[in-house]
Amino acid sequence: MDSTATDRFDAGRFEASRSRLGSLAYRLLGSATDAEDAVQDAFLHWQAADRQRIRVPEAWLTKVVTNLCLDRLRSAQARRERSVGAWLPEPLLEGDPMLGPADTFEQRESVSLAVLTLMERLSPLERAVYLLREAFTYSHAEIAEILDITESASQQHLHRARRRFAAARRGRDGEVDPASARRIVEEFLAAASSGRTERLVALLTDDATAISDGGGLIGKLLRYDTPRRVAAAARAGLRPTPAKRRLAGGTPVIHHSLVNGAPAILFVLGEQVVGTVAFDITDGKIAAMCGIAAPDRLARLTEAWRQHGPGTPP
Repeated sequence: MDSTATDRFDAGRFEASRSRLGSLAYRLLGSATDAEDAVQDAFLHWQAADRQRIRVPEAWLTKVVTNLCLDRLRSAQARRERSVGAWLPEPLLEGDPMLGPADTFEQRESVSLAVLTLMERLSPLERAVYLLREAFTYSHAEIAEILDITESASQQHLHRARRRFAAARRGRDGEVDPASARRIVEEFLAAASSGRTERLVALLTDDATAISDGGGLIGKLLRYDTPRRVAAAARAGLRPTPAKRRLAGGTPVIHHSLVNGAPAILFVLGEQVVGTVAFDITDGKIAAMCGIAAPDRLARLTEAWRQHGPGTPP
């Protein structure tokens, strides 16, 4: 095989792994944009490597991407961005290849906005071990090789990560039927738009929370930590006003969708998604809401929405 044919063959081997590498990088970084950059950097490493000496390309590429992501998480810039309290994951529309794999509950949960946000409580190594083990089913021996740590250290990192998640998500395990989830969201929207506060509160768990990026305009996250505060915020956010119409350039249409595997609503103006709210539902009630409206976090979702089509508004 001549050098040109070899390069094409090797490029094909990388492309065969691109989707999996992208989904790993997205889970680690919480940003599709940063994940794409990490995968492209890995491709440059692949091109520069002595590929004849790489016995298992998939394992080699996984190690490179994982460590590139860890370098990004440990960078001074990332620490500044994530420490100011204005960071939320980049939401992705159902069907986005970066959301795969999604065959098991652990894989689907690992890409939810709730879990991606909780990842911020983990150290970079805890995050990597948790995802490699839970979402990608690597053994501790394989994880130790990827991260240059011992198997014992891998097991300890996983134990700490699981303990943190268990404490944060106590009583919120399991999946909800999509039809039931949509019905609950529809009831919530109806109650919020009509101003029925008591009905809103009744649809929330006793420890319901909500978080919003405030459209990226205020430099910090807005947090609501009681059912009544969540209900009040929902009423204020969903109530149309002339000021909101002027700011948005019109009245957005609300569409039901799935974002990061969770029931969600999209606020769409023309062909532009101007906001999304994802719901975490447990035992027939809303346990958490995550609102994202910063334009730079919605670019990929908007592009996917344009390709997918508008669907049917409620």
